[in-house]
Amino acid sequence: MSEDKNVLENLADAAAAKINEGVDRASAAGHNVASRDGNLLDNAADKLHEGADRARAEANNVDARSSFDKAKDQISDALNGK
Repeated sequence: MSEDKNVLENLADAAAAKINEGVDRASAAGHNVASRDGNLLDNAADKLHEGADRARAEANNVDARSSFDKAKDQISDALNGK
């Protein structure tokens, strides 16, 4: 990731990461529901997929927060004349 992004690019990255987080959380929920129906092997696979989706959602949340904080710092710097 480039450190030369402007405020709008950082905000766009934050928004995209939050959307991806939501998609991953929805997928995890779907796997959770699916893990309650079917055979034991399929249920175990769904639980693994659920865990992977939740991990991706958390990673996207961290990325979103980082991009948002960069944009916030850039705005603060601009308002303070830096």
